[in-house]
Amino acid sequence: MNLARLNHILIPPKKEGRDRLRRSPLLWLIRPVGWFFGALTSEGRILSVLTLLLGAAAMDVYGTRIYLLWSALVGLLGAGILSRYAYRLKNVRLELRAPERVSVGAPLRFTVVVHNDGAEDHAALRVVGPFLPWDGRWLGEQPVFAHLRAGQSVSGEVRATFVERGDHHLDEFGVSALVPFGLALGPSSWGEGCRFRVVPRLAPVERVTLPLSQCYQPGGIAQASRIGEAMELVGVRPYRRGDPVRDLHALTWARTGVPHVREYQQEYFSRVGVIVDNDRTVSTEAGLEAAVSLAAGVVACLSRGEALIDVLVVDGQVHPLTLGRSLGHLDQALDVLAGVTPGNPLDPGDLLARLTPFLGQLSSVVLITEAPFRAHDDRRAKASCRARQLLVRALEDRGVTCRVLRVTKRKGPAAQGDPREQLVSIAAIRGAEPLSL
Repeated sequence: MNLARLNHILIPPKKEGRDRLRRSPLLWLIRPVGWFFGALTSEGRILSVLTLLLGAAAMDVYGTRIYLLWSALVGLLGAGILSRYAYRLKNVRLELRAPERVSVGAPLRFTVVVHNDGAEDHAALRVVGPFLPWDGRWLGEQPVFAHLRAGQSVSGEVRATFVERGDHHLDEFGVSALVPFGLALGPSSWGEGCRFRVVPRLAPVERVTLPLSQCYQPGGIAQASRIGEAMELVGVRPYRRGDPVRDLHALTWARTGVPHVREYQQEYFSRVGVIVDNDRTVSTEAGLEAAVSLAAGVVACLSRGEALIDVLVVDGQVHPLTLGRSLGHLDQALDVLAGVTPGNPLDPGDLLARLTPFLGQLSSVVLITEAPFRAHDDRRAKASCRARQLLVRALEDRGVTCRVLRVTKRKGPAAQGDPREQLVSIAAIRGAEPLSL
């Protein structure tokens, strides 16, 4: 059970839902409480809770004098609340800058720039961050600006981390002036919110061994990124009229007495497809996250090598890509993987029909799936395994070799000693251990 998500069960995860909640009649009833706590600093909120506790103990005015301390605290809080409007920021605007993508669990850095377009100086300004969704957490303190002179700008950094993949839309950031004693904030000058995408963390995949090892295959493309001709020496043959003189092989000519030339063949890249099996009937939250992270690491590793990633299949949908060798961008694949959620069971027939237009150019396929845990229904686990085997067999019948990576809780050899399959531990992926697949 995810306790953080359960704690936010009544709060919509999307901004559109939060805006509707703000306009609901129920929220209007508790708006004064929200306004009161929103006007206080974090120190003021702590003091207000302490004041409530002291108020319960101060009810016995004859047996104790705690009510005097309670009255003093109420006076401090009331003075701060009543005087906050004297510290309204005029002609102050806030500008927010944030990256478009961030990895799961990595710090996201928001750059806050506060501009003073007025003729009045301001002091003791504090950035007010929005309420974060269940998967977000602020890192460190919000920046405080000691001085903001007229016509000048100051900037600071706010950091947060997010653990759920997908699109995020945060509410507006604001900046407020601190009221004396630091218990309350003046009315905020609101800026703008931001949108960003949380993409899966790259598993540290160092090497992926594909079943296809030869340089030439029908699905390859020429290595055009090399300087000059990217050719592979395949042997020597007798000289024929018109052959380049520079290709003459002196040793063979001397040995046989007949002129021979070197014969070359154009080298080709292998073109690879990556399939992510997100079957909800056998997948778990931890297993799916590990599988998506592994898929991202495999795509990144292959794109750095001699292969090209041509297609990425998620939830039965084929996403055409061309990544690797200075073609395309890894962000294309990460954007697709960011939206992976538990989906339908693998349908070999339907998926094969969707892949048919691409099979003529694919050299091999990497299938990433989750090994069913013991807690799952054996019938569902067997059905998932059977569907995977049918897909692998159908692809190999069409000349496309397959490599199966199965995410599991335990380490060990692949089931039934199949050399095409390899188990990858969830702990190894989470622990960022180097993986050689």
